[in-house]
Amino acid sequence: MDTIRREIAICTRMLVDVGILEYSGHVSSRLPSGDAFLIQPVDDVRSDLGPSRLLVVGLDGQLIEGDGQPPSETSIHSEIYKARPDVNAVAHFHHDPTTMFSMVATRPLVPVKNHAVRWAHDIPIHPDTSHISSVEQGQELAKTLGASHAALLRGHGEVVVAESIKTLFADVIHFVENATALAHAVLLGEVVPLATDDLEKFQSTFNREKHSRKLWTYYSVTAANKGLIPVEWLFD
Repeated sequence: MDTIRREIAICTRMLVDVGILEYSGHVSSRLPSGDAFLIQPVDDVRSDLGPSRLLVVGLDGQLIEGDGQPPSETSIHSEIYKARPDVNAVAHFHHDPTTMFSMVATRPLVPVKNHAVRWAHDIPIHPDTSHISSVEQGQELAKTLGASHAALLRGHGEVVVAESIKTLFADVIHFVENATALAHAVLLGEVVPLATDDLEKFQSTFNREKHSRKLWTYYSVTAANKGLIPVEWLFD
């Protein structure tokens, strides 16, 4: 559990460093037991989150261990974990340049960068614009997400899911990069999204685990050099 705690804290601080997490949003990871997950307390500042501060929460959303209360939108995490046994890490954040694609009917968020192959088939938009603060709301979001790896929450934010914290971090970076590139591209002219053949060709040459480790090393060392992450956290 110590490694998972440290990875969540590092991931959270790195996402603050790159401007994706600010005063709200949260990262969680399912515990190996499968019936609980780690998430930060609602009042802890993301840029200062420490491994020991993380709470153990059951899939029923109830606090099992830790000092503090889970975030009000903990149901986002608990209901996705219940609905998706393949998911071991969840990020919920509010990145405005990405969120705006939930607001424009004529401009869907489509893959324009090759790493967006992760979302080649679907990026659903959840219609509920409010905080996902109840079990029922979490269940509805999980239904919207379905088998996809990310969803937009209309006028609210994003949810990205993955098999581990390190791959989750890479996915969040690429999800935001793709949305930002698309927002810029539409200003230049007609956008030509990457076709299925383009994405399949890229996928056939892509080593997801290796790439995720590469991003994790780059961003974590960069943050440590800035003094944003204790250097000792980078070593097991």
